Amino acid sequence: MSTLWGKNKTDDSQAGESSDPWHPGNGDGGQGDSSSAPPTERTRLLPNRTDERPPLLNPDDPAVSPYNLWTVRIVRYATVLFAALTFVWWVLLLVSIFVTPPGLYTRGSPFFAFGYACLALFNICFTLAFFAVPSRAVRILSIVMAVLLFVDVIITVSVERTRHEERWVGMTSVIWALAMSLWTLLADRTVKWGKAEEEERLTGRVETRRTVFEWTEVLVSTIAFVVLTIVIVLMTTKLILRALDAGVAPPGKRYWVDGGKYQIHLSCHGDANTTTNAKGGKEPTVLLEGGEWPVEDGLWQLADNAVQNGSISRYCFADRPGYAWSDTGPSPLSAGMATDALSEALARAGETGPWVLLSAGTGAHYSRVFSARHGEEVKGILLVDPEHEDLLGRIASPWRGFELWLRGVISPLGLEQLPGALFHGRGGKDRVWGRSAGGEGKLIFAWLQEGLVADSLTRRDVESARAIQREDTPVTVISSGVKMRRDRRWEDKQRGLTHLTRNTQHWDVVDEAPHRVWETYEGRKKIEKRLRQLVRA
Repeated sequence: MSTLWGKNKTDDSQAGESSDPWHPGNGDGGQGDSSSAPPTERTRLLPNRTDERPPLLNPDDPAVSPYNLWTVRIVRYATVLFAALTFVWWVLLLVSIFVTPPGLYTRGSPFFAFGYACLALFNICFTLAFFAVPSRAVRILSIVMAVLLFVDVIITVSVERTRHEERWVGMTSVIWALAMSLWTLLADRTVKWGKAEEEERLTGRVETRRTVFEWTEVLVSTIAFVVLTIVIVLMTTKLILRALDAGVAPPGKRYWVDGGKYQIHLSCHGDANTTTNAKGGKEPTVLLEGGEWPVEDGLWQLADNAVQNGSISRYCFADRPGYAWSDTGPSPLSAGMATDALSEALARAGETGPWVLLSAGTGAHYSRVFSARHGEEVKGILLVDPEHEDLLGRIASPWRGFELWLRGVISPLGLEQLPGALFHGRGGKDRVWGRSAGGEGKLIFAWLQEGLVADSLTRRDVESARAIQREDTPVTVISSGVKMRRDRRWEDKQRGLTHLTRNTQHWDVVDEAPHRVWETYEGRKKIEKRLRQLVRA
């Protein structure tokens, strides 16, 4: 039995060795030959192909990258190109706020186009910063942003007033912001596809884990796009409010000036054709010039009341560029340039005077320039707490300019108008020429324009006007007692303006009146009295 068992063991061992063609003992390297034993259920008939593939990489290996694909690299190169183009456009719009390049101007607020350029620039920069870390949250937010921006495009193009004010500059910025939002969505989706493709090819599966650094990038990118989405929501709401305000009709008509570049709003009320003054001539028309705020905010009501009680027979007023219903003009814009626009609008409307000029605050500079250039037609000047040219440096200070620029940049968000409209019931008129107009980008830009050239071009215009002012023109000055007590230099300059000509009629100080003298009963009474005297002289 032992002999038989040993023999069988030896035979089985030899048979097992000869029947395995991949046994290391085979002379042909495991491939077998024609003399080997017939195959059994344990015999490999085909070579193991997995032995010929390269080994799989670790998911953390730097070689596992979506940048291995040409599609992803092309998308990144295009994103860099779009970022460069957006930056160039952003710089051009930034420069146009201070000095308008030929053709690159808007008739509304330049901060509108600049705001959408900032939006597009931040969007594309965030896309580049987090390009290799796709995120589902970013894709969802990009869809929301694209929908809102599409609504903005529709409003900007379809509303006539908005289209008129923004021209091709504003519309291009909105459309470009929409395009960059769609590109962000496409880029994120492409990188997600490329990342999954390379991970499956190089590691054998799609990696679902993220490192702490990657999670940090996802968090930061999500926060950034949430902020951008909130900004777009505010801008869209403000744009809707602006479209509604376009339905507020102006009291007068708009006239093209400066070679058809922009329009000036001019409004006249009353009838002086049958009214004569003490000398039997045509009674002058009162020409109003507002101060730091539009004429409609105070002086309009005062003049209208003066017509009703018979103090005057007729008055006209024009909104300076950027104020109320007038378009903004290209930068720079001095007092002389704005006065030329007023003169052109009066000529197109067929208004020839004669005039009695009523102006307040900074509006005194414009009235003085107008009087010097239309000396024969001006029969009197009434200055209400006027600003002297030696004080123009106050509105030309760099800090004030930076503050106005910053307010203008955030003005498209509507942070000053939306609460008033939603919670205080303020209407379109209040936003066009009332107190809420101070948050409108158009008026902020007009203030910035005035400040940029106040101590240079405007000062030169006013000093030249003083030199050529007719010496026999009657002048009356009404000053604020409150402001004079607070500012001694202001008091000295008020006294200096009483010597504007040799025919100073009166200098009245209304003790309890603020800078806006007409806001008190005594101030309105004094203004109407002096106005009546100048008109009836």
